[in-house]
Amino acid sequence: MTRIKPSDSGLRWATGFAVMVMMVTSLPYLLGFANEGAGWRFTGFVIGVEDGNSYIAKMLAGSAGDWLFYTPYTAYPQNGAIAFLPYILLGKLASPPGLHLQLVVLYHLFRFAAGILAILATYDFLSLFIQDLELRRLGLILATLGGGLGWILVLAGKPYWLGSLPLEFYSPESFGFLALFGLPHLAMARALLLWGLASYLRNAEANQSTMGGIRAGVLFLLLGFFQPLTVVIAWVVLTAHSGILALQQISRERAIRSHSWKSCTLYARRGIASILISAPIVAYTFIKFSSDPFLQNWTAQNLIISPPPGHYLAAYGLLVPFAMMGAYQLLIQKPFSGWLPVAWVLLIPFLAYAPYNLQRRLPEGAWVALVLLTIKGLEVWKPGNYEEGEKGKFAGKIRRSIGKASGSRKIIGLPLVLALPSTLILFVGGLQAVKHPGLPIFRPMEEVDAFQFLANYCEDDDIVLASFETGNALPAWTPVRVLIGHGPESIALEELRPQVKAFFDTSTTESERSSLLERLNVRFVFWGPNEKALGDWNPAKAGYLEPVYEQGEYMIFEVAELTMPFQIY
Repeated sequence: MTRIKPSDSGLRWATGFAVMVMMVTSLPYLLGFANEGAGWRFTGFVIGVEDGNSYIAKMLAGSAGDWLFYTPYTAYPQNGAIAFLPYILLGKLASPPGLHLQLVVLYHLFRFAAGILAILATYDFLSLFIQDLELRRLGLILATLGGGLGWILVLAGKPYWLGSLPLEFYSPESFGFLALFGLPHLAMARALLLWGLASYLRNAEANQSTMGGIRAGVLFLLLGFFQPLTVVIAWVVLTAHSGILALQQISRERAIRSHSWKSCTLYARRGIASILISAPIVAYTFIKFSSDPFLQNWTAQNLIISPPPGHYLAAYGLLVPFAMMGAYQLLIQKPFSGWLPVAWVLLIPFLAYAPYNLQRRLPEGAWVALVLLTIKGLEVWKPGNYEEGEKGKFAGKIRRSIGKASGSRKIIGLPLVLALPSTLILFVGGLQAVKHPGLPIFRPMEEVDAFQFLANYCEDDDIVLASFETGNALPAWTPVRVLIGHGPESIALEELRPQVKAFFDTSTTESERSSLLERLNVRFVFWGPNEKALGDWNPAKAGYLEPVYEQGEYMIFEVAELTMPFQIY
């Protein structure tokens, strides 16, 4: 295996492709800013707005001086943790005035750069196994922009088949486009994962040095600051690869085993080196999340569960026949390194349904391995490939069983044609979403004015009682904490959500309201259209709430005094 040189025409093409993809994915965001009017402000997001606001809130905390992660989406006390560090560091590049706009622009610069790196890392990984430049490009397009057959379910009027949307419409781990479109830390994590695995594999049979494992370890260590769980996924893939090679050697005759055992042990040494170097960030995360009460509660309600198996079949079933032939081809050509993508694909069902609360995240990157095997399978149909020797006989036999080689290009293009519609639906949907301003992608200008007043009036980490919808957006504009506003990060969400709703209900007694405010140390009550939709109670009539802001439909009240000690665990 040879490293791609900067002069490689394929790399130049891949770089141009990466820039083009990221420019195209930026169009909905540019349109969103263009469609801001006198009455609306663009949040900066067209997909995953709830999570997007939380990333801006983390950047806002970084701009205010934080180095550790403290979520603003809970009133419960926290000890801080090394998490979401890229966003916290990015926030330090911004300062008032125009802080929110600066943070959004920094976020998308990060998205643009991370997307380019993820695409280039994908190309680098594919190049280890695919020598044909045309097929390598096809693989890059498929790995970057491809999806499953979920678009057929959407067109058939069954988008929630088996109780879930198709994976390509909400799971960035299962494919590649969603991370490029809106989740830069996941795009960067995939880049580091693929480059780490490429370092582990590169030149292993020709060069007995363990430097490849050291380089992989450094990349995985850096990866841990973007997504620690992905480091564990890398470990699983490396362990499976070394384990399969060991079993393969044990089952061989002694003469063959003695000849190839050196390569097998080198992969094991590289794997161990990479695991040891990258272990500190994983160990820290495991210990912190196991011992910190706040993080334990966050983990307990952070459920990212895989959909029924039928959805993975719809996602990947189109490629499986090609991938099976590709695995055969690859293991003939590269009997040692070829087992890594094969093992990775075989692990998909075990990863996707592992007994873990984040199980849907575990197949991260396996889509690239599946695409790689698919492209190897498509080599069978490309004229000129494998025309001699045993491999040529295999290819010729398949071609004769299917038909003449004149139809090769149709066969080669089939996976791409069927895999692109879902991505097209996502992109067009993003364009349509920003065409006409409205919640939650846009926020009313009057609401933003109220947020900005509060930012100037409050002290950092003051606690605000507001609806979930308001509470999700507020910390992205104002350095305050809210009771509820984010699924995983709002501790005791299922308990507090009905209490917040009841707070604005006329049937709730004043003692119950004041008790909630005192128990959670609330300083401000936000009252706008979202809060009015929860109930008909008017906070202006409460003697313990003093109005400090009123403009249009929005009012902000300051709680008169707090006397009850804070209660949590």
